Amino acid sequence: MSEIVTVTMNPAIDVATSVDHVEATRKLRCKSVRRDAGGGGINVARVVRRLGRDVTAIYPAGGSMGRLLLRLVEEQQIDSAAIDVAEETRENFTAFDESTGDQYRFVLPGPRLREHEWRRCLDALASLAHRLRFVVASGSLPLGVPDDFYAQVARCVAARHAKTLLDTSGIALRKALTEGVFLIKPNLGELRALTQAPLDTEHARVDACRRIIAAGGAEVVALSLGHEGALLMTRDGAWRAPALPVKTVSAVGAGDSFLGAMVWTLSNGEGLVDAFRCGVAAGSAALLTPGTELAYPEDIRRLVAEVSVTPI
Repeated sequence: MSEIVTVTMNPAIDVATSVDHVEATRKLRCKSVRRDAGGGGINVARVVRRLGRDVTAIYPAGGSMGRLLLRLVEEQQIDSAAIDVAEETRENFTAFDESTGDQYRFVLPGPRLREHEWRRCLDALASLAHRLRFVVASGSLPLGVPDDFYAQVARCVAARHAKTLLDTSGIALRKALTEGVFLIKPNLGELRALTQAPLDTEHARVDACRRIIAAGGAEVVALSLGHEGALLMTRDGAWRAPALPVKTVSAVGAGDSFLGAMVWTLSNGEGLVDAFRCGVAAGSAALLTPGTELAYPEDIRRLVAEVSVTPI
């Protein structure tokens, strides 16, 4: 039984390919295609499993795409708690323009879940409670799922004395903070939307995160800042990690790789700062891989020694 569980309410089949040049109206001949099981929590589970930890993924799956999703998840040696739903699992499409180095990402809408379907996802989580330590809830909520779904997840997890790590945005994030979670991992845009503030300085960003912690919304905030690196905040301290100078091949899944490496490190009994350092390395490692491949352990281990974490 896994001590780490991920919850992905809007999973996808991620399709990645490349073309010589993107041009309107012209028929574009794509090159090799890659299909991966995707969606925030599933991506986190893929990274955790690559790093050697057992992990269970809870997610709804419907139609032919849902069956493909289940197969791809299980090929990664991830335990599946797949909930059968009536509507088709979505696809996402990423195309790399080789002439410019630009990446085009098309995110399709997910299915509408019925009440009994999303409630079965909560039931699946509750059924895994006896050895639970960490639950990573990540990604958007599809139609039909209530805005307070992640708040319900946090309540379920807290009742079982485990920790919730949350990576979402908008009203779903706001509602979850009223319940309180262990860790949130917003990017700067998501934190700006949450606080309705520009957050143009490091001081403003640290202050915004500390206000969330002081209000009981989260114990830890790991703020990803893209090319500026990342910040880590707790009630007792704050740390900064500059971005590593790596050449970006694809930005898909960098945040999920960051969170996957963090929860893996925490599950090994290491501290938050070490988890943060490993997360920054994994986010950078994900940038090195094409399409939706995510971070690989050998790159994480090589890069972690280069991550500089300093107190603020």
